[in-house]
Amino acid sequence: MQPLLLATRNANKTREFRELLGKDFDVHDLSAFDEMAIPKESGRTFEENAILKAVAASQDRHVQDRHLAVVADDSGLEVDALGGAPGIFSARYAGEHASDKENIDKLLSELARRNVPFDQRSARFRCVIALAHEGKLLGKFKGIVEGSIVHIPRGSRGFGYDPIFVPNGFDKTFGELRAEAKNRISHRAQAIRTLAAKLTAFKPSD
Repeated sequence: MQPLLLATRNANKTREFRELLGKDFDVHDLSAFDEMAIPKESGRTFEENAILKAVAASQDRHVQDRHLAVVADDSGLEVDALGGAPGIFSARYAGEHASDKENIDKLLSELARRNVPFDQRSARFRCVIALAHEGKLLGKFKGIVEGSIVHIPRGSRGFGYDPIFVPNGFDKTFGELRAEAKNRISHRAQAIRTLAAKLTAFKPSD
């Protein structure tokens, strides 16, 4: 089993990575590195933020001592009627420490204030994953899934904006879909599939 450090303390994200990568990878997150600070997401794009987090975590002395490859993901929702918002601010759309519900409520209220009908609520989830080792960027992996925003949250599965996003070709939100179905088509699943191929060939000396 190949060890891998995920540069996050988001337990939902860690669980999803474990499900998607499968039993060949031993995924840990920063809960095992209490003293490590996660750098502020100061990038202007998902890609910049993912690289920033992966490279910074891979430079930590304790991570290097264990010869760990580090993966960081930056993902978010882009709503066309809101000019691409919340975008890179998805996790903090309603404030720095906003809950998923608060972020969803703000997004839906913005769409309602503009009176945007369902057929004009096109949106997409975008994901960029960066892979780093000992301060060196080894690769970038991207995924995107198109869909629409519903008027009322539906379903309790997943996390983030999942209860209000219906992927194209489906009539259920990510919050209603079973994990197996979501993990076949999601933005993160697409990016992780290409990441897994790179990781299979990775050696600590790379």
